Amino acid sequence: MAQSVAPPAVSSTGTTGSTGTAVTPLPLRAVLPWAVFVGTLMLVLLYFVGAEQGATSVFSGAEVHEWVHDGRHLLGFPCH
Repeated sequence: MAQSVAPPAVSSTGTTGSTGTAVTPLPLRAVLPWAVFVGTLMLVLLYFVGAEQGATSVFSGAEVHEWVHDGRHLLGFPCH
């Protein structure tokens, strides 16, 4: 005869019922540096895809524009 085993319920104190293992939340100090890093990286990528040409160009020439050309169209940025 097969028995069904249900997973232990998590209580409001953050521990599971029968196993006794604690579920600890991530502290904000551990997440914040990664969130800032990812946010900055996304802004830099958005700049290169969306605005790296013409008067606001950081690099001379059209190399960056050509590398991200299809991404510009995919994201809806006009470039011609």
